[in-house]
Amino acid sequence: MQFESTCQYLFATKGCRCPDQGKFINCTNINLMKKYRFLLLVPVAGIVIVVALNYNKLDLISGFSAKSVASAHFISGRDLKMIEDGDNDIDLVRLSKNVINTDEKSVTSTIFGLNPRTAVYRDGLGAVLIDEQFDVSKPYPVPKRTIANSDLAFPYGNDEPTDTIFGHIDYKRLNNAVSESFDANGKKEKRTRSLLVIYKDKIIAEKYDTGFTKDSKILGWSMTKSITATIFGILHHQNKIDISNRAPVEEWQNDDRRGITLSHLLQMNSGLEWEEQYDKISDATTMLYLDRDMTQRQIGKPMRGKPAQSWNYSSGTTNLLSGILRSHFKSHQEYLDFWYTALIDKIGMHSMIIEADMSGNYVGSSYGWATTRDWAKFGLLYLHNGNWNGQQIFDESWVDFVTTPTPTSNGRYGGHFWLNAGGHYPDAPKDLYSANGFQGQMVYIIPSKDLVIVRMGLLSDNGFDFNSMLKEIVGSIGTSR
Repeated sequence: MQFESTCQYLFATKGCRCPDQGKFINCTNINLMKKYRFLLLVPVAGIVIVVALNYNKLDLISGFSAKSVASAHFISGRDLKMIEDGDNDIDLVRLSKNVINTDEKSVTSTIFGLNPRTAVYRDGLGAVLIDEQFDVSKPYPVPKRTIANSDLAFPYGNDEPTDTIFGHIDYKRLNNAVSESFDANGKKEKRTRSLLVIYKDKIIAEKYDTGFTKDSKILGWSMTKSITATIFGILHHQNKIDISNRAPVEEWQNDDRRGITLSHLLQMNSGLEWEEQYDKISDATTMLYLDRDMTQRQIGKPMRGKPAQSWNYSSGTTNLLSGILRSHFKSHQEYLDFWYTALIDKIGMHSMIIEADMSGNYVGSSYGWATTRDWAKFGLLYLHNGNWNGQQIFDESWVDFVTTPTPTSNGRYGGHFWLNAGGHYPDAPKDLYSANGFQGQMVYIIPSKDLVIVRMGLLSDNGFDFNSMLKEIVGSIGTSR
């Protein structure tokens, strides 16, 4: 091919243009510009790939982010940076852009500008992830609270606990165990937010991470399941419900699901199909981030096993139980009030709030918030077999029920509580049982040691050594005389 000038040749072969003055431009500079332009396209291509691979999840991801920010900001008062660096520091979720609207008490989150989801805060009911049909102006009922001021010391009142020194406790070992549970400045290896140890009703150790105090409300996630189950225990104590009865679900009465009892549901042993996965589109994530009424999703699931023979952990089961509780009361107001009057406010967990879904039903599987000390009160109630400062809230037999291993759970699960009967924590007492939540929220009850231990954080068993923590704390308690 012939070229009329060197300029034409360079343009055709090197992509260089000649300036008007007739001199040749340096092709090296232009090639560098091309290279950098290519490098600038790499992040864009990465974004496109992330979106393409996760497009179907985007509603769930932005939904998680909006709900998380709205709850942590409006319930616990954390600022956006603290929430994004903590609660939302999760793969893909951290890519969300979150905008807080203080006037409207709402948060809108997007992923690269796509799939906007909004959560709104409602006084008394917490934050709720909404859809386009949700009417934010519509009035809604709220639970009636009774906040009693008491001059008694913690745990039975609002005053600070009295200092108590036990001669048989190795405080050096105890304090070291507590200190070792927290990260050094700037690290994210253990991610403990609070740790509280109560022995014989006395706080013997208490520590909080930077930004958290005894007044900080922290999401318990699935520890809320144990709260939900306790409402059944209270109704059982009041002779208002029998957990051996068949579950009152109309849709099950003409098929093989009609034999499912309340006890089966409380033991997560109904035999119903359910997928509890949080890194994909599953029954659990669809329910929490798309459903208007979360009490319904488990109802439509078929049998995949047999009752009492097929343990399968299911947040859908707990929200179904919340719906069954709703049907037990004559009005929605009574349902909302009972959780607080019969349990939460009665034992002084005044910081607690149970969030509700768009239909107004409590999300009993996941959305309970309270301070670390108030979560500890819940553990103490069980440590004392349902007796709270002289008043019996539920029967001692209820503790037997929740701590009896569910068939096929290998001693790991009871009645909406986790167990150590199978030795999950090899260096902790076998009678330990606990309310557990996502990312390592724990209320441990250890009757043989008269201990309640609360740990709140952002890492669970796959990142935090709970066995060593328990070994050292329990080991610091000597034999009392």
